[in-house]
Amino acid sequence: LFRGTVGKETVVTVRRIPAAGGDAVEADAILVPVSSAEIRTLAYDDTLRRARETVDRLSGGRIGYIHIQGMDQPSLDEYERDLYAAANGKDGLIIDVRNNGGGWTADRLLSSIMVQPHAYTVPRGGDPARKWHYPVDRLFIQRYSLPINMLVNEKSFSNAEITAHAFRTLKRGTLVGQQSYGGVISTGAETLIDGTTVRTPGRGWYLPDGTDMEMNGAMPDIVVPQTPEDESALHDAQLETAVSDLMKRLGK
Repeated sequence: LFRGTVGKETVVTVRRIPAAGGDAVEADAILVPVSSAEIRTLAYDDTLRRARETVDRLSGGRIGYIHIQGMDQPSLDEYERDLYAAANGKDGLIIDVRNNGGGWTADRLLSSIMVQPHAYTVPRGGDPARKWHYPVDRLFIQRYSLPINMLVNEKSFSNAEITAHAFRTLKRGTLVGQQSYGGVISTGAETLIDGTTVRTPGRGWYLPDGTDMEMNGAMPDIVVPQTPEDESALHDAQLETAVSDLMKRLGK
């Protein structure tokens, strides 16, 4: 009945039947149906809002939260855009790569969160106590050097898994959640004469100890299942655990 109505004002008649009996009451309402893609976006935005509110509440405002939706340049641009808003004035940060389908920007993200400060500057006439005025125009990407925890789950794929592996291998913080999918391999694509496309593997990815990331997902330091019951109750046990662990490191 709603076919062809996306984005258009549509009159819908609502018929209400009183629970105690009596005559039905009808009323017209004007709706503007949206696409399934817009519904997914709205649901995603609502999930992020609840996650930020949860982190803020559990940490007393001391920890920020960022979710990285994909390992591509637009998602990396959003990360860099939102980093100041999420982390300014905070003592720590939660980076969430759950439900991240992968891509290719792992090393660009890691260059933001793995960097170690080597100097600080004080502007002429500035307050010497404020030490973090390093010229931002000289950075490849905005950096974050304070404590971090990372969230990963079984729906983290490919380049998101490489990021999670690196986070744990380089001991940047605590990896929390469920073991990632275990689908890490570089592929290429060729177009055939009939227009179809064939993707083929081109190289494997290995940890420094020789472990093949294919079929060996990133294993969290703290494993926390996310049950259907939790999801239906909007209870994020993985996020709560990540905040609790980071708060212990920060010191209450």
